[in-house]
Amino acid sequence: MRVDVLTVLPEMVEHALGFSIVGRAREAGLVDVRVVNLRDYAADRHRTTDDTPCGGGGGMIMKVDPVASALDAVTAGGPPARTILMDPQGGAFTQRVARDLAAEQHLVLVCGRYEGVDERIREHLVTEELSIGDYVLTGGELPALVVLDTVIRLLPGALGDAGAPERDSFADGLLEHPHYTRPRTFRGWEVPAVLFSGNHARIERWRRWHQLTRTRDRRPDLWERYPLTEADRRLLAAGEPESPTVE
Repeated sequence: MRVDVLTVLPEMVEHALGFSIVGRAREAGLVDVRVVNLRDYAADRHRTTDDTPCGGGGGMIMKVDPVASALDAVTAGGPPARTILMDPQGGAFTQRVARDLAAEQHLVLVCGRYEGVDERIREHLVTEELSIGDYVLTGGELPALVVLDTVIRLLPGALGDAGAPERDSFADGLLEHPHYTRPRTFRGWEVPAVLFSGNHARIERWRRWHQLTRTRDRRPDLWERYPLTEADRRLLAAGEPESPTVE
């Protein structure tokens, strides 16, 4: 996969890409992430990427021409790229969207700045818009990094445990079950005894029960859409499979 990130703050993006799973995936050649400075495509000697809004008003607007020129450059000679504007007006970025993006060969993430972007960027230059939440940030760089982190960890070989993405929260529409590690007792807080039982069937029932109840209690929006099986209904009716105490 190739990903181009178009931004006026390339140092901010590049620095964050050198760590953890994303950094290792780049080093291993699983993904080619290129950070493009939009100022390099500005038409004037001051490398201007913003201007005052037509019709008046406060703030500055990201200009259309540097974005268009940068997009022309990063997509020249290659297959069509999926071009995404990171913007609070966009559709919700979800795990399902991330899986869809992970199947693409070439992504371009356009990071907005200032008061907003010239509307012609939305209308003519990008294929879609994505938002990571109903709040406003100072720019699209952090959302772009969120998308990159989420998508890259889904690429084959990015994680040491190939099956890990299938067990993540939202992978099957439910939140993930609780996790523990040693020490078994800390400040009087105990790891549930079932996790030391060696009985894999009991452990899986315990984990499934917590997945179901955690999603039901914390995310009713997900719970309403989740298709419960008959086995799930029986498990919920029976109550928690194990008491969280040390045997």
